[in-house]
Amino acid sequence: MYSDVSSCNTYNYGDALYWDARYVQEAESFDWYQRYASLRPFVRRYIPTSSRVLMVGCGNALMSEDMVDDGYENIMNVDISSVAIDLMRRKYEHMPQLNYMEMDVRDMSFFPDESFDAVIDKGTLDSLMCGGDAPISAARMLGEVSRLLKPGGIYI
Repeated sequence: MYSDVSSCNTYNYGDALYWDARYVQEAESFDWYQRYASLRPFVRRYIPTSSRVLMVGCGNALMSEDMVDDGYENIMNVDISSVAIDLMRRKYEHMPQLNYMEMDVRDMSFFPDESFDAVIDKGTLDSLMCGGDAPISAARMLGEVSRLLKPGGIYI
């Protein structure tokens, strides 16, 4: 069912099936754009280590693990892919600072308003902009990010 990633294209980026297939094929950790070491100066400058952080579209990246190693204490990771979330839950079950939840960033109604001090997005908005109904998907995601940030919170 998930073995043929060749049929996946940019128009599937908002679809969980695309990402499930991709993570079955490419289970090795992958950080989009930059690793934490490159982003650390910006993250540390704007997000205190005691912050409650939401990592949207976490995939199978090492960013959250690296942030915990750097002193961050509370990171909620969400992704639309059940495959990625299952992989990461098993991998990090020993790290109580990291939580993983399957969730579509266009509807994060599970969380109450003003739940997070910071939201980090390393490619999720870009992915939605490559999919069908891009403007609507982007607006929904950004509306949810805005709703979830505490006053004075930051979106990176």
